[in-house]
Amino acid sequence: MASKHLAALAILAILLPALAMATEFTVGDDQGWTINFAYEAWAKDKVFHVGDKLVFKYTAGRHNVFKVNATAFTNCTIPPANEALTTGNDVITLATPGRKWYICGVNDHCANYGQKLAITVLEAWVSPASAPSTPAASAPSTPAAPAPSTPAAPAPSSASGISVSGYQLLMAAMVAVAFLVV
Repeated sequence: MASKHLAALAILAILLPALAMATEFTVGDDQGWTINFAYEAWAKDKVFHVGDKLVFKYTAGRHNVFKVNATAFTNCTIPPANEALTTGNDVITLATPGRKWYICGVNDHCANYGQKLAITVLEAWVSPASAPSTPAASAPSTPAAPAPSTPAAPAPSSASGISVSGYQLLMAAMVAVAFLVV
């Protein structure tokens, strides 16, 4: 019986950090994914981690979302239409660290109305020790842009420590309760 409790606690200890630490960002907040919005300013004070989600909300048919590379982002080069996200409530889970770029491919929304977003994704909250591998992981896919991810890395380390400490406190409490039950 006690081994079942400990197994359940072990599973929780493994799964809980990822669930508790992931953040969902609505791109553009209340305005959503639209033209004439300062997405660079919107993203500036946000820290994105592997596991977080970007939600692009817009009226379907009026906009779309393309994940692009740095060159396509800079030049507002629209990929093939079959690569577009078009639901009006598109959710993208940030799966890898590094620079990420998104544009709207409708008409000239990207080129003339600034409907494009560039972000830097850091390692997951629960693995701050693996942060040194971030530049190596992002370098092959973005040879022209690894430098911006370096200044962003130190800032969240203190917040990461706080989050992990809270998690450790929760795990200690759960283990204590388990021993009281057994």
